[in-house]
Order: sequence, then C-alpha cells, then structure tokens
Amino acid sequence: MIKIKTLMKMIPFLIMGMVVLNSCEGELDDLGSQLVEAGASEGVDKMFGIVAYNINNNDTIQTDASSIDSVRIGAFDEPVFGSQKVSYITQLRLNTYNPDFGVNPVVDSVVLTLKPRYATATDSITTTTNEDYIYPEGSVAAKKVVTTYPVSKYGKHKIGGQKTPLTIKVNEVNDFLGGSTDKVISNKAIALGTEIGSKNFNGTINSVKITKDSDNSDVIPEITPSLRVNLDKDFFQNKIIAKKGDQVLKDAASFIRYFKGISISVSDSDGYLFSMRPNDATIKIYYKNDVTTDNVVTRTKAETDLSLGSGNVHISKIVYNRPASYVAAMSAAGAPNDVSGDELLYTQGMGGAGFGLKIPASVIIQLKNQYKNEKIGIVSAKIRVYNDDVTWNNSYRKPFSMLVIEKGEKGFLPDMSELNGTGYSLIRTGNLSTKDAYYDIGITASLKKIIQDETYDVTKAKEFFVNLGTYSSDASTGLLLGQNYNNRAYTPNRIVLKGTDQTKIGQELNATSKAAQLRLIYTKK
Repeated sequence: MIKIKTLMKMIPFLIMGMVVLNSCEGELDDLGSQLVEAGASEGVDKMFGIVAYNINNNDTIQTDASSIDSVRIGAFDEPVFGSQKVSYITQLRLNTYNPDFGVNPVVDSVVLTLKPRYATATDSITTTTNEDYIYPEGSVAAKKVVTTYPVSKYGKHKIGGQKTPLTIKVNEVNDFLGGSTDKVISNKAIALGTEIGSKNFNGTINSVKITKDSDNSDVIPEITPSLRVNLDKDFFQNKIIAKKGDQVLKDAASFIRYFKGISISVSDSDGYLFSMRPNDATIKIYYKNDVTTDNVVTRTKAETDLSLGSGNVHISKIVYNRPASYVAAMSAAGAPNDVSGDELLYTQGMGGAGFGLKIPASVIIQLKNQYKNEKIGIVSAKIRVYNDDVTWNNSYRKPFSMLVIEKGEKGFLPDMSELNGTGYSLIRTGNLSTKDAYYDIGITASLKKIIQDETYDVTKAKEFFVNLGTYSSDASTGLLLGQNYNNRAYTPNRIVLKGTDQTKIGQELNATSKAAQLRLIYTKK
C-alpha cells in the first residue's frame, strides 16, 4: 500500500509521467487511477462547467514582414465563416542599380517564379519522360523529365467533380508601401494599377530536367518545383529597360517609389488557399541586345533579376465577406458574454475570432478550500472544448494547435516552462478526423499556482485567451521564440466549438457533457 505522504511526494513525478505518456483522455485518467490505491488515498475525477465566449478580432491581424514567414494566396468560400480572399503584396528591387542593358535592348520575356508548398508523398507525384525531346535552341537531342506535384491546399480540392481551377493575377501597385519595418494590418487599403500578368492554375507545379542524349549533361539548369507566370514584356520594356540611365534606376530609395510593388492574387471567388515563403519569389527579365565584335553586330541574350526577397515590404491582404450568423455572433462577442458565455465558439486564424475561457470564482474557492481542509493534490488539470458536430460537420482539415495566454500575462503558461522537457504538450487533440474532435489545454501548473497561492483574490475568475495557430521555434535549438512568435497571421484553419452550458456554469458535469469544461484529477485522503 502506498502511504499518503509517499504519494504526495510522488505527485511531481506523477505529473511528468502523465504528460509523457498521455496521448488521449482515457490513458491519462487510467494512469491517475492506477497510481492511487484503495486505503491509501482516494483518486477523484471531476468536470466543471466553465464560461467560454467569442472574442472578435475584427477580421484584422498584423501581416507585415515581421509577422509572416509564409503567405497565403487564393479564395475560399463556405457557409459558416463566409468567403475569404487573400492576396500577397510585395515591393521589388533591382539586383544591380544604375544597370547597363547594353545597346538596343529589347525584352523577350519576363517570368515571375513562385514556389508554393507542395505534397511530396510518392502516391501524389506523377512523372512524364520524353526520350525523344529536341531542345529548340540548337536542335539538341535530349531527354525531358517533368515531375508534377500537387500544391498543398486548404479548401476545396475539387468543384463539380473537377480539380478546382484558379486564375493567378499580377498587378502593379500604385501606393508607396513604406519600409520593411513598418507595421501593416491585413485590411489595409492598397491601390492597384495595371494587370501585368495572369495564369490559369490547375493546382500543380512542375520540376523540369533536360539532359543531352550525347553525354547526359544538363542542357539547362534543372528547374525546381515552381509556378511560373509570364508577365507583360512591353510593360517591363517601358518600366525598366527604357529607363536606362534614369535616376529612378540609380538607387533603391528612388526605385521603390517609382516601381512601388506588385500584387499577386486570384480572380476567383471560391476554391482554396495555398502557401509559399515570400522570399522565394523572383522575377527574371530576359532580353537581347547588340554586341559588336570585329565590327560584326550580334543579337545576344541577356537577363536581369528583380529581387522580391528579404528587405522588401511583404504584406498579406485579407478580405472577408461574413454570413449573418457569424456577424451576429461577433456583434455579441465580449461583455456581457464573457460573464454568461456563448453557446458556440467561432474560431478562425488570419484575423478571425478567438475565444476566452473562464474558470468561475466559485470553482476556485471550492478547490482552495479542499486544498486547505482536505489536503487535495491536483494531479491533472485541463480545459476541454469539443467540435460542434452540427455546425461544423464537414471534411475540411481541422486545426491541430492553438495559442493560449493567461489574461493579464505576456508570456507562456507556467506549464510550458515548468514542464518543459517532460513531454508536456499545450494542446492535445482527439478524433480530429471525425465530427467528435476535441482539444485539451493543459493548465495543471497554472491551476496549482492559483490553488496554493494564499494571496490570490478568490473573487476573481481565472481567464485564458485562445487563438488558432502554432508557436514558432528557433531552427537551430528547437526552443520556442515567444508568445508573439507564431503563425496565426497565415494559418487558414477554422472550426466551430461547443461553448458554454449556461445552466451548468461552476457546476459539476456528467461524463457525457460536451460543453466547455474544466477536467480535474486530484488525490485526497
């Protein structure tokens, strides 16, 4: 038999063991029960109804270069959250200022290259090989291998049984975009000018490798998986090449006020969103000029690049059109709903709503009294929220992570630092592939601090704010960078969760309840 004093000493190790081994609710509860033997200490499982309410983020979020290391492009429409269109706006710069394009330069073509994220599973890839390919310049006998990858998508992969088409549009930007350190919000109005390119996009990208038959050497450098959009060559002839020697090409400050940037968007109103790293985009201008050798003039190929990478302003512009049910829920968000709660929680990344979770003061008072009088030891504490299987019953990929912060605090939850290295996960999920999905937020250390702190004001509820997203980590160390470093600005996920059962706030719930709930395991004499 394990004596109670021994058991209480084991609680820190018990917590670490549970967070390492826990992958679902059943395993955690079973483990807690198994470690409490009859006659030594009683193990107790309890569930309390809490207050859960929507937080209106006003469909805006900071989306300048300091907040995004990935951007979304596309359009998506569904009946619960409405339509969403996302475009990418960026400055561009010359790779070399005051360039010399030679004599009589004339643009042949201009190509914008984007590198969307794509699926790499073997069963997703198709390869086409042409053993009898003739490379046109020089009529070189060669082999051409084209490998096709589906772009990673959020939304509708098919419409009407066919692959969802998108039309990529590229426009000149008419407004000066400022500096790369300027703060920009996602709904910022930015004037667009001339359309300078477009492409019908079938949702796949290709890599191309061409090798000579004679010695198997590359005819051209291999083209890595990318989306290539042809731009208006006459526009770039007049905008760049014809300005040789002009002040607008002589330095970066002049250039970004002259050619202010480009917008990459889609003309469609429904489909999907795809992502890419903004620094991977490039524009290459291919042209010919006159080269004179021994009094012989030859038209010679040349090229120049425009940089869309770091140092430029990058902006994700997001436009929503919300249905009436969502508007009504957001109109009611906040007080007094942070007292009485909302029945449904509309939760979405990219500026969409988050939600608040409040442990009632009555529950805190009860637990503090039990800690003082019954010497209870909290083994596990978590808040669980369930998917609403009526409102959100579809095949769209559900979010797998969330961002959580205590009201009035700036950093991570105590659990994330105190239990670091034990296998602790802030969010644990269940049944994500079904309509019965749920999310557990681990708050064991947070709640223990409250219960054991004699100075805590027991008239105050304990409150947490939650948004969709994943925390960013240092690439070399793997350590989380901080509460404000995350992908919320470009996570496309959304979900409707069950919120408050207003008849059960602060009351014990039965095991079948799917209202927002505090779930506890504690030991007592």
